[in-house]
Amino acid sequence: MAGTIREWDATAYQRVSVPHEEWARAVVDRLALQGGETVLDAGCGTGRLTRMLIERLPRGRVIGIDGSRAMVEKVGKILRPRDEARSGDLTKLELGDRVDAIGSSAVFHWILDHDALFSRMHACLKPGGRLAAQCGGAGNIDKLRQTSREVAAREPYADHLRGLAEPWNYAGAEETEGRLRDAGFEAVRCWLQPWEVVPPEPFEFLRVICLAPYLDPLPSELHDPFIRAVLAAEGEPLRLGYVRLNIDAQAPL
Repeated sequence: MAGTIREWDATAYQRVSVPHEEWARAVVDRLALQGGETVLDAGCGTGRLTRMLIERLPRGRVIGIDGSRAMVEKVGKILRPRDEARSGDLTKLELGDRVDAIGSSAVFHWILDHDALFSRMHACLKPGGRLAAQCGGAGNIDKLRQTSREVAAREPYADHLRGLAEPWNYAGAEETEGRLRDAGFEAVRCWLQPWEVVPPEPFEFLRVICLAPYLDPLPSELHDPFIRAVLAAEGEPLRLGYVRLNIDAQAPL
């Protein structure tokens, strides 16, 4: 999405991304669904949020969009006949019919152009439709990111990672509120929420989620040594200082 589309190990992602369960549940709760709405899952991933939406929409419909075909294939297995999942770029999304609500969990920080993103989300909503989302925010995993950059500067990794730009947009609450209002939203509220994560499978968690952008340019034989070097520098147990950017907004009536 917006230059950061990548394929994921969808099976491993579903297994190790345990914190995403609670994050997704909070998003669904904030939507306050009545059961008959059509809801867009913006960046559906392996379907954690999608599954919760299906449970809350016995008479409604879910549309899942994700940039990864592997993720879309996995989420497709939990859909009902009236639901839909397809791959696509959220910054260029055209739905046809507008939706009643949009939910998104752990996605928007992978999209660099938040102005384009929020403009498209606004265009996809019916008048009065709600957007509820959470993603990585300002300060997210700062310590791990610094450690990763230091390891990336060492040989034999430096030759492959020199000049690598991090693919994340960890925005602040105030700037996000401004972008949402510029996109046409009202009743805007954004806030940052610190959230420490101690993953039970630290090696796999880093491999599949946090360090994936560093591993992609590396030869496969350097993947495991790079992860082990980051883990050694971080110490045990691995404690990740997540910061979640929570987003609530509404399209005007």
